[in-house]
Amino acid sequence: MNFLLYTITVCVWGSTWLTINYQLGVVPIEVSIFYRFGLASLLVITWCCFKRQNMKFSWPIHLSFFAQGFFLFSIPYIACYTASHYIPSGLNAIGFSSVLIFNIINSLIFYRIPLTLPIICGALSGMTGVVTTFWPSVSSLDGSNESLLGILLSLLAGMLASFGNMVSLKNQKRNVPVIESNAYAMGYGALIMLGVIFFKGVSFEFDVSYPYIFSLLHLTIFGSIVAFGSYLTLLGRIGPNRAAYASLAIPVVALGISALFESFVWDIYTISGVGLILFGNVIILARASVPNNKGIEEEKSLAAPMFQKAA
Repeated sequence: MNFLLYTITVCVWGSTWLTINYQLGVVPIEVSIFYRFGLASLLVITWCCFKRQNMKFSWPIHLSFFAQGFFLFSIPYIACYTASHYIPSGLNAIGFSSVLIFNIINSLIFYRIPLTLPIICGALSGMTGVVTTFWPSVSSLDGSNESLLGILLSLLAGMLASFGNMVSLKNQKRNVPVIESNAYAMGYGALIMLGVIFFKGVSFEFDVSYPYIFSLLHLTIFGSIVAFGSYLTLLGRIGPNRAAYASLAIPVVALGISALFESFVWDIYTISGVGLILFGNVIILARASVPNNKGIEEEKSLAAPMFQKAA
């Protein structure tokens, strides 16, 4: 089950790098993000009501939903999309993959989840692999103020997304189901984006072209509902450190899709980097796939008191 969740997360989000390109242009970034998560929230809430799921939660829980919407379904996307204007997409991918490092740090700070040798070695191998894969983009960085801004925005997106991971983990330990949690959190994220739109004075636009509509539906249904549902469920099952490794494997799928649809040519950097990322996958996920793994149980037992205190 964990392997299936991981595969869905990596494959779906790997495909969104290509799909997002069709969202850029006529419709402002903020409006496209609002459409994406607003529609996703409506679909999930409708599904929950149809299945007669319990949708009543206390105000403290709703505050955590709002926090999850802020850190996962709104502001990080503005930072990530804006960074793409200043740095190459490969470098942006490296910056956002820092969510793994932030998850390791935040897990230690907030939930006292210890660092283990497989986590450290796997993270180092994976991050080295990502940097190697996109080394041509890294080496061509000109060091200008715009490039620096792009890097900082990309890192900011990774950091904020990590905080969202921590909030989701807290909600799951409070026995709040992932689907219901995402339904409200994506709705709050859309409302936050609506506030940003009005604050910035951005005009509402909509592109009626087939590429925009189909890409919006793909990002809404698969990129938001399916992928986030799979990833956050995986996060609750194997811990934030192992689950976040998906952020390093996603560019591998994106490169494969780019090779099929955009004539991307793999070179020695790509092959070497992908090898290091896959090696890191083996190190981190091999332990996570073992039932009743001592390391995973240790993470849960150490995190439990913190969740009980927070609840």
